[in-house]
Amino acid sequence: MIRLSFILNIAACCMLLGIGSVPQSSAPQEKPADSGNLDAVLKKMDAAAASFRNAQADFEWDTYEKVIDEVDEIQTGTIYFRRTGKDIEMMAAVKKAGSDLAHLAPELKYVLYNNGTISMYLPKPDQLTVYDLGKQHVDLESYVVLGFGGSGQDLMKAFDVSYVGPETLNGVATAKLQLIPKSDKVRNTYNKIFLWIDLDKGVSLQQQFFSSQGDYRLTKYSSIQLNEKKISDDVFKLKTTSKTQMVSPKG
Repeated sequence: MIRLSFILNIAACCMLLGIGSVPQSSAPQEKPADSGNLDAVLKKMDAAAASFRNAQADFEWDTYEKVIDEVDEIQTGTIYFRRTGKDIEMMAAVKKAGSDLAHLAPELKYVLYNNGTISMYLPKPDQLTVYDLGKQHVDLESYVVLGFGGSGQDLMKAFDVSYVGPETLNGVATAKLQLIPKSDKVRNTYNKIFLWIDLDKGVSLQQQFFSSQGDYRLTKYSSIQLNEKKISDDVFKLKTTSKTQMVSPKG
């Protein structure tokens, strides 16, 4: 069986995104504000989820490692979401870089989430890996739609949610939420999550996942397009070749 921590790490690389400055190595203890503010934000997310059809955004994903006290890796790319019936599909086109962006050539990879599976395609070395999530599909679903297509009520089912307070990111008014996963398995990977919700659009502008070791993943969204136009079906297809090597993960 594939470990949930491994699956969540893959999910984090392709859908956790936002705008703002990178926090320091340890997260301060936040004081939740009144429940009235939280209810208002959740209702805004409910309304956005009810009308959600698709979304597209550019992202930057920063990985901080406490043991070396620096951002160890930066990845950039474009992410797409669309609703198909009751399900959400996601495609991330990731350009892998590093802490020194100027000296590293792009390394593309594509990550597709649909039908309870994660498929990761690396054009070089032309390799496709498919992860069948099985029963863990439910655990991952709440992460895939986190802030994009997921309702406030869905958020409350998967997390203990508290309202931290208002925060302006690049001139955009947001509400900062703190999320504590209800799943013991998920908490073993990420024990605390911060989510910044755009108060106008009702979607996520920034997300930050903390591990118990003090490491974090910070994702920043920009150029968000919400329900603006239909996204082509080709976007949600992996461009494999006749020579693509299939990999079946074990353990």
